[in-house]
Amino acid sequence: MTDDLRPRRSVLYMPAANERALEKAKTIPADAIIFDLEDAVAPDAKPEARDKAVAAVQSGEYGNRELTIRCNGLDTEWGHHDIAAAGAAGPSAVVIPKVDSLATIDEVSKRLDAAGASPDVKIWPMIETPTAIFEVRELAAHARVAVLILGTNDLAKELRSPIVPGRHPLIPHLATALLAGREAGKVVIDGVYNDVKDPDGFAAECVQGMEMGFDGKTLIHPSQVEPANQTWAPSADEVEYAARVIAAFDEAVAAGKGVVTVDGRMIENLHVDNARRVLAVAESVAALG
Repeated sequence: MTDDLRPRRSVLYMPAANERALEKAKTIPADAIIFDLEDAVAPDAKPEARDKAVAAVQSGEYGNRELTIRCNGLDTEWGHHDIAAAGAAGPSAVVIPKVDSLATIDEVSKRLDAAGASPDVKIWPMIETPTAIFEVRELAAHARVAVLILGTNDLAKELRSPIVPGRHPLIPHLATALLAGREAGKVVIDGVYNDVKDPDGFAAECVQGMEMGFDGKTLIHPSQVEPANQTWAPSADEVEYAARVIAAFDEAVAAGKGVVTVDGRMIENLHVDNARRVLAVAESVAALG
């Protein structure tokens, strides 16, 4: 499975200081988990949370879930220790908050190497400041960056913008990050939805994110996992249609025909490419069990 096809429909933040949350995460059907050492952890609990995150990553008890650790920033007293511990533990990636420059990514990469991390331990920078939006093409292009995560709460704060239904104040900036990610061939994950008691609003924002082109959504509560998984998984009808598109196109090519139609719609190479991706994504989702 190529990295861009690995399902990241649901990327769930779990506070690493909370033993009960870490245990519960073993049974939640999230595609990826971010063991959080930053916002969700009080200052005096950060060293203990670090140890628990490392133990969770090394436990082998989380099945096929992709495991990452969100470190504190390098500008804090905990950041360097977090990255060293995470690098030695070997998660899929470290999530780094408020990344504004290539220098930060280079420094994180250097510290991962110093900790003995495999080159397969990637960096997921959080794009959550105006500077990051301006620099996002360069950040996305970095060889060790696999995924961009939008930090929509912090971005809205920096813009002095309210969080409103439909997120119209943020749309241009989200689109900029998506363009950068697609140019670099990287995965891009949408920001969180804050109101866990508003399932309809959450569902609407998932659909918006999927339609914009995001690969999945960061989540703050287990109740958000299933709706996100459903939104970003091809439906049975989409899979069936994709298979018919490919079959019709292959049949037409074999017969030397120049025009192909399915359900009255003309099919071109781009539609076939889209159909093949739908099937590949469906197979990747099914492989998670």
